[in-house]
Amino acid sequence: MQELLEKLASLREYLDIPGKTRRLNELDRELSDPDLWNDQNRARQVTQEAGSVRKIVEEYGGLSADAQGLSEMLELADEEERAMLEEEQAGLQQRVDDLYRETLFTMKHADTPAIVRVKGGAGGTEAQDWAGMLARMYMRWAERRGYKVDILDEVAGDQAGYQSIEFIIRGEKAFGMMAPEHGVHRLVRVSPFDSNNRRQTSFASVDVVPEVPEEEINIHIPDSDLRRDVFRSQGAGGQGVNTTDSAVRLTHLPTGIAVACQITRSQIKNHELALQILKQRLYDIEMKKREAEELAARGQQAKVEWGSQMRSYVLDKQYIKDHRTGLMAHNPDDVLDGDLDELMWAGLEWMAGKRVAEETGDDE
Repeated sequence: MQELLEKLASLREYLDIPGKTRRLNELDRELSDPDLWNDQNRARQVTQEAGSVRKIVEEYGGLSADAQGLSEMLELADEEERAMLEEEQAGLQQRVDDLYRETLFTMKHADTPAIVRVKGGAGGTEAQDWAGMLARMYMRWAERRGYKVDILDEVAGDQAGYQSIEFIIRGEKAFGMMAPEHGVHRLVRVSPFDSNNRRQTSFASVDVVPEVPEEEINIHIPDSDLRRDVFRSQGAGGQGVNTTDSAVRLTHLPTGIAVACQITRSQIKNHELALQILKQRLYDIEMKKREAEELAARGQQAKVEWGSQMRSYVLDKQYIKDHRTGLMAHNPDDVLDGDLDELMWAGLEWMAGKRVAEETGDDE
């Protein structure tokens, strides 16, 4: 029990509960001002911030009161009564852990949907199949959590998987959870495409950006900076196949960024969606650039982008290793079927500066 109380005290300091309480009072005063509702954008921002701050303050207050009450009961309890209170203590510990996890979402726009692009690296069919395995992994993970997935664009591989696939995951803290997955993923396995059963290494990149609210993105793209191509949507065939050139690909000429969309049968709607996602990507680049400049101005160095080979999936030796956190998982089949939470939480701890890689001694 003492350990739980110490963790709560540490959380109080980390969460700055006194500061958040003062901020909540300020927000509540602003919400009670009738003039606020004349500015819908500001009203939405204040409402969202107040809801977020209130949740943390009230949850901490409830936890603190329950922990203090349980501690007093344990002091007076005999051995039999203590055993009966163990379940209550375990439940309280879980609530403390859940609140701690809330502190890991340090990135901006953690609550927004995640726009995910998976692209096979060099290596032909092997890499394309690996991109398909990763895409399925994230879709199964989203399904387990009750999230919604919309596929925006897919370019099928020559024999298997995808050359590239892009989709949006919508659900509670979708971008926050997916953020640590950004980077290069490495697969080592005995190739199913090699008649000699040789061991192959494949790479695929995972790009994750938030779906930022449109009113926050102040980006104008001149028509002269865009190349627009239309093509026939790909699909599984049959009655549902699209026989018109409704898919749209937009290329931003100054940066070379290309975005395609074939989610609807309307060329106009696909154009609008592609343009929206292109703006999201340009906005993300600008935000990362500003963050790096601010750190440099303070004499700090920006964290290296989640670099090459951030995680290795070594299937013939039955393990997965995250190279940033040092976490090892020995259930690769389960992970590839969407059991990703443990790796994601460790990645969030790393992003929040609360975890460093541990030496595990593997030779891959």
